[in-house]
Amino acid sequence: MAGAQLRRVAAVALLACSMALGPPAATAKGMSAGIAHNITSFLSGHPEYKQYNRYLTETRVCDEINARAGVTVLVLGDGAMSALVSDAGADLGAIKNALRLHSLLDYWDVKKLKALPTGADTLTDTFYQASGGAATSATGSVKMAKLEGGGFGFASAASTGDGYDATFTKALKQTQYDFAVLEVSAPIEFDGLFDGPSAANLTKLLEKAGCKRFASLIASTGVLKDYQAAMAGEAGLTLFAAKDDAFMAKGAPDVDAMPRADLVALLRYHALPGYNPRPSLKLVKASARPFRTLASTAGGRFNVSVVARGDDVSLDTGLRKSRVAETVLDDTPVCVLTVDRLLMPVELFAGAPAEAPSPTPAPAPSPAADAPLSSPPGPPPADAPSEAADDHVHKDVKKSPATVAALSSVGALACSAVLASLL
Repeated sequence: MAGAQLRRVAAVALLACSMALGPPAATAKGMSAGIAHNITSFLSGHPEYKQYNRYLTETRVCDEINARAGVTVLVLGDGAMSALVSDAGADLGAIKNALRLHSLLDYWDVKKLKALPTGADTLTDTFYQASGGAATSATGSVKMAKLEGGGFGFASAASTGDGYDATFTKALKQTQYDFAVLEVSAPIEFDGLFDGPSAANLTKLLEKAGCKRFASLIASTGVLKDYQAAMAGEAGLTLFAAKDDAFMAKGAPDVDAMPRADLVALLRYHALPGYNPRPSLKLVKASARPFRTLASTAGGRFNVSVVARGDDVSLDTGLRKSRVAETVLDDTPVCVLTVDRLLMPVELFAGAPAEAPSPTPAPAPSPAADAPLSSPPGPPPADAPSEAADDHVHKDVKKSPATVAALSSVGALACSAVLASLL
């Protein structure tokens, strides 16, 4: 009798250990993959949304979607998307506003839609509101309702009429509480959706953002023309403008005493040849190669590394780091961001004391001739998902298969010890 009781106790102990350990490594890996999502990869299997997918990639709204859990994307077939592009005048910045309005900051599946009250509007926030593009909460929200005759209607909360711009067509994907993709019949728009700040007068934008000193320097040195040439190109420009306080901070160089050629290189170093909004920078991997700047050479000089940890993004020059603070302009393919410290490249300030190195420094580029770059690389193909988005896994999924396996082994030893003590 005592032996039977002992076996029952051992079985209970073993069950408790198994529950504490959770699923085996293979299962845990599958669970991790299951809650991560990639909107461009998903839509690539649906050619009827090719245009929508293309513009998600070109505007980098895909990176914003892939960086969040609990989102719903209202997609448009090619016919409806063509109408939206026409309404936006084929302007990428205007199209980006619209795509953000079609991306909801909450999970909505058919079950939740059916629970809506008939004939009464329910508001939901969008990425357009979260980006700061909306003038009011109404212009950044979408209203939804269960229609009297059946189905579901969608419209901008800023719409004054009683009708709805779009109706629900079908559900393409529903991963509960994480990710839903729903097709709607027509674009959701409102007056002013396609309006936005322009990079036409860059210096005025910088002055308004508290970067008057930086604006004055790029104008007086002629670097402004370099920026404008990149902005007019297909690849675009990402500018990191230093705030006025950065020029007076401890360790900052005396720009007034710098040789003109060095000052030009310093200012060109503050810009990347290509469109890299903050959500895309947040997805840069620790192992990513350094980014080329407008000052970079083919030999890998004057490159800068991006260090992303959660919502924080910094630029590492090899001597010091500078935090990316605010978005001044996000007008595809031009992005203007502020930084709290001047970016000091090693090539100009090798004698300056360096900060502690990053725990995971990016690998150096392959050596080549030390000649100026003739032209920056273009953006990824329009129909291809962004590289950073492809391997994105949510912040709450941090255990690698190796880590899970190690934990399982430790747990197994603990279980064995418990059983040995009982038997």
